[in-house]
Amino acid sequence: MKTSNKTLIPPVVLITIGTGWLLTTIGIAPGVDWVWTLGLAIAGLLTLVICGIDKLSVVIGPFLILASCLSLLRQTGRLTTNIEIPILVILAGLLMFVARIPSIPAPKWMGKESDL
Repeated sequence: MKTSNKTLIPPVVLITIGTGWLLTTIGIAPGVDWVWTLGLAIAGLLTLVICGIDKLSVVIGPFLILASCLSLLRQTGRLTTNIEIPILVILAGLLMFVARIPSIPAPKWMGKESDL
């Protein structure tokens, strides 16, 4: 019996919330909103795991994961917002170029023909 990847969502969300809570409670980088930062990363990973590799997930998954990393850098004072936002805009454009690679399939729900 094969289980759906969608059943991964509740336990991963609980683990993320618990991990963020624990990191805040024990004082590891107390100025970091761990639930937000880890939530972005987990959402990116879940996008890739649940959707597989397609033209949409290769943009959304890595974007959320890298947004999580940049958020951590900003919250720890290593990066300012006026640097973070342009990096995210550039990243979105680069990932959209990657999604145009012909060997990356369109999402199943879009059918065979897609101009993503």
